[in-house]
Amino acid sequence: MSKLVRVAYMMALLPIPATAQQAAPTPSRIAVVEQGLTSAVVLAGTPAPRRTIEAEMRRLNVPGVSVAVLHGGIIEWSKGYGITRAGGPSVTPYTLFQAGSISKPITALAALRLVQQHHLTLDGSVNAQLRGWKLPTPPGEHVTLRELLSHTAGTTVHGFPGYAAGITVPSVDDVLAGRAPANTKPVVVDTKPGTMWRYSGGGYTVIQKLIGDVTGRPFTEVLRDEVLQPAGMTRSSFAQPLDAASLATAAWPHDGSGKPVPGGPHTYPELAAAGLWSTPSDLLRFTMAVRDSARGEKDSILAQSLATVMLTPGKGEWGLGVEVHPTPADRAFAHGGSNEGYENFMVAYTESGDGVAVMTNGAQGAELGSEITRSVAATYGWPSYHSIERASVPIPADIRARLIGTYAVSDLGSFSITANGPSLAISLKEGVSEPLYASAPDSYFVLSTDLVLRMNNRDPKATGRLVMGSFDWPFARETDAKP
Repeated sequence: MSKLVRVAYMMALLPIPATAQQAAPTPSRIAVVEQGLTSAVVLAGTPAPRRTIEAEMRRLNVPGVSVAVLHGGIIEWSKGYGITRAGGPSVTPYTLFQAGSISKPITALAALRLVQQHHLTLDGSVNAQLRGWKLPTPPGEHVTLRELLSHTAGTTVHGFPGYAAGITVPSVDDVLAGRAPANTKPVVVDTKPGTMWRYSGGGYTVIQKLIGDVTGRPFTEVLRDEVLQPAGMTRSSFAQPLDAASLATAAWPHDGSGKPVPGGPHTYPELAAAGLWSTPSDLLRFTMAVRDSARGEKDSILAQSLATVMLTPGKGEWGLGVEVHPTPADRAFAHGGSNEGYENFMVAYTESGDGVAVMTNGAQGAELGSEITRSVAATYGWPSYHSIERASVPIPADIRARLIGTYAVSDLGSFSITANGPSLAISLKEGVSEPLYASAPDSYFVLSTDLVLRMNNRDPKATGRLVMGSFDWPFARETDAKP
């Protein structure tokens, strides 16, 4: 599968929050995090092995990773590992990475700033403010900004592959209309708005056009003035493509085997959905700006009432621009990001002020990022983001033979299940395979991520659903493979 979303990325200037300053490093804690990586799922009755960041980078073919850790509302430490590319500089805390879908929460904060300034409304029809192109909706229906921000508008187009070097890059209007040279389908509303949660990069591209239309300014400038500068994200930008000088020291993308993506970083005209270049420390500055707003701190970037709306979970456990996970004593908000050859993750807690951001330049970086997040969670005593224990049962030979094949996932690509001795293996990314375990005759799992395959054993065509957090994708076998 080419991409599995993890689950998966502005007018009066405010002063940089004091919490954006970096605290003195704590070498002992850094070492504990570096040596305490564990898998997302562990087999019941089996000790969870501890791994190091360096060893996992080698195993997962990830050339470079950058980490920043937030503790008590302060960036306690940040560190780079590995290289930006062969022959390039080492990764440092200041190295730029494509943030992928972590662009979305940054865009959400900008949109809410414009709501605060009365340029946008959360619950009016977006078509009333869009100029030229209008969002196609079912007769008698309308879509709101609140629905677009929370992935409940019913909009199509899950994500974007970007445009490789030398490929003509379309305009935003071309992307929305699905018109050449765009490489994705038109963005339309194909379900009743407000009735279901479905992740949609297409919906955020509508927001991108909406922000441009109501302000009459380039999206990059609005995001700079409304979020990046006020939040102290001084190294971040929505430049697509990145300028030559910055690109020389930025992290370049690599595939699952560690080979460079031909031509370097893809260009993403879908800025709101995937266009941000950033660093882990800057991503944490964003989370601090949101946390300060939610706590009603003086000179916050957003009114407390709007920040509360942003961090209130609705359908799919999503607020406005972020996934939200309340715990008994705290609330975590998070987002992942995947662009071609980049995998990233950020999470922060509104009460404790703890958090982490991880950015990588390898297609298997999502697994590494989740391992680092769990190590930070264990080291700092977080209430969540720990390994899950699952029991495995044998897979009968007849069922094993029936499951082998290639499966198509709606709008996302395909994955394959193959024989692995007396068991099974699954390949979710090209060239990457891992064991597939059974927890029941109709339920299967892997260790690298909290992903569950629910098979419909009554359907002779071998159909089912991939379930990961809020994401739920139907799949069906398209071809059979030889055992």
